Amino acid sequence: MTTTNDTHSKVVGYGLWLVGFTGAHRFYYGRPITGTIWFFTLGLLGIGWLIDLFLIPGMDRSADRRYVAGAFDYSVGWLLLAFLGIFGVHRFYLRKWLTGLLYLVTGGLLGIGYLYDLWTFNSQINEANVGRK
Repeated sequence: MTTTNDTHSKVVGYGLWLVGFTGAHRFYYGRPITGTIWFFTLGLLGIGWLIDLFLIPGMDRSADRRYVAGAFDYSVGWLLLAFLGIFGVHRFYLRKWLTGLLYLVTGGLLGIGYLYDLWTFNSQINEANVGRK
């Protein structure tokens, strides 16, 4: 069964899984609690990280059901957050100009804002997509 609401990408999920001992793929799929656990335990000492290799398709389907597709692409937003988050580029992408500038001059509010966005970014994109429909 194919879904018409393909919000997250398995390719991006597996790409983030490569550094998954940091929990990046779990944050991407909207699982911030286990993402945080993976971050602090290095993917449950690598065991959880290896198991996730087989769990990513299910995490992808779950995220596709949970979040709404729209003008803002989750994969693009998450790649911007992952690689340029402390500069606020992901916030500029969502047209949050003031907080984007604030992140730019404060290093993502000294990293605290970046951590907040790891926990809430799927919801931020979802809200932006619902507001634009």
